[in-house]
Amino acid sequence: MIRLAFRNLFQNKTRLIISVGGVALALLLILVLDAVVTGVQSQVTSYIDNSNADVIVSQENVRNLHMAYSAIPASYETRVRNVAGVASVTPIHYLTNLVEVGEGRGVRASNLAYVIGLPREVNAGGPWHVVAGKALPSDGEAIIDRGVAVNSHVGIGDMVKILGEEFKIAGLSEGTATVSGGSVAFIAEKDFVRTRKDRGSVSFLFVRVRPNVSPAVIAAQIEKQVDKATAQTREQFAERERQVVNDMSTDIVTIMNLIGFLIGVAVMALTVYTATLARRAEYGVLKALGAQNAHVYGVVMAQAFISVVLGFGVGLGITLLLVALVPQMDLPITLQVSGASLVKVASVSLVIAALSALLPIKQIAGLDPARVFRGR
Repeated sequence: MIRLAFRNLFQNKTRLIISVGGVALALLLILVLDAVVTGVQSQVTSYIDNSNADVIVSQENVRNLHMAYSAIPASYETRVRNVAGVASVTPIHYLTNLVEVGEGRGVRASNLAYVIGLPREVNAGGPWHVVAGKALPSDGEAIIDRGVAVNSHVGIGDMVKILGEEFKIAGLSEGTATVSGGSVAFIAEKDFVRTRKDRGSVSFLFVRVRPNVSPAVIAAQIEKQVDKATAQTREQFAERERQVVNDMSTDIVTIMNLIGFLIGVAVMALTVYTATLARRAEYGVLKALGAQNAHVYGVVMAQAFISVVLGFGVGLGITLLLVALVPQMDLPITLQVSGASLVKVASVSLVIAALSALLPIKQIAGLDPARVFRGR
C-alpha cells in the first residue's frame, strides 16, 4: 500500500510539486510565526538567561527587571557572600535609559536599553557574546549591541551618550537586542555610580552557588538571613520577567500567530483535499482492477500523509534557513524553533491531513470504475 502510494504520487511530478509545495508553504507560515513568538520570548529574558547567575537577590518584592526599580544596601553583598554555599556575589547596577548614538557623524538615533553597571570583577551579569572589542568596559567605556551600532553607523572607538554622559564604544555584543527595539548596554560601575550619585546601594546581587548546591535552597537561606530582600533562582526570575513582558507586549504577536496558524491549517487542508480529488482517475483504476474500498482508502490516507511529511520537511528546512540568515541581517528579532512547536505542528498536520483526505472518500467510494475507461 505504501509502495503504491509512492508510485501514484511520483507518477505526475508537476502535481506532486504543487501539492507538496502548497503544504510546505502553509506549514512554513505556521513554523515561522511560531519561531517569531519563541524568539520574542527568549529575547525578553536573554540577559537573565545568559547572566551566569544561579540566584538573583533584589529589593523586597521586586521580582523582575522590566518596568521595575530595585535598590538594596551595598552592605548586603557581604551578608549574602557569608551565606553557606555561596561561591561568589556580583553587585549589579541597573537602570532603563536611552542610549544615544551617531551624533558625531550626523546620524542621531536613540535606543531604549537596560543600562548595566559592572564592577571590575564580574562572575555573573556581564556581556555573554562580545563579537568585537573588549569583553568588559573600563572607566569611560561602554559595550553596546552590534545591531544598534550598525544601524546607527558607529563602531569601536566612536562615542555614545548614556545616562547623559559620553562614553567610548569599547566592545560590541550580540544577542542583546529585543524585537521592541531595546537592547542591553554595559558600563563600568564607577561611571554608573558617578552619574546616578548613589554610592550606598546596588540594584541586584547576582549569586553563584558552589557545585552540588541547590540554588533554590540558597535562595531560601538568603531570604531567611537577609532582611527586606527577595531571592529567586535564575529560572524563577526569568519566568516572572517573561510573564510581565508578555502581558504587556506580546499579546498582539500571539494573536497574529493564532491567525497565521488558522490560515496555514486551512491552506494545507484545501491542498490535501484538492490533491486527493485530483487523483480520482488513479483510484478508479484501482477499483477497476478489483481493489476493495478499504485498500483504496489506505492508499488515499498514505498519499495524504506522505505529501504532508514531505511538505513538513521542506517547510522546516526553509524555516531553519531563515533562523540562520536573520541574525546576519542585523534585525532586532530572533527566530527560534522549539521542540514544542515542532511537535504541535507535526501533530496538527497529520490530523488535518487525515481529515482532508477522508472528506472526498465518499466520492471515491461511489466512483464507477467504468467511467475511468470512458474518459469519465
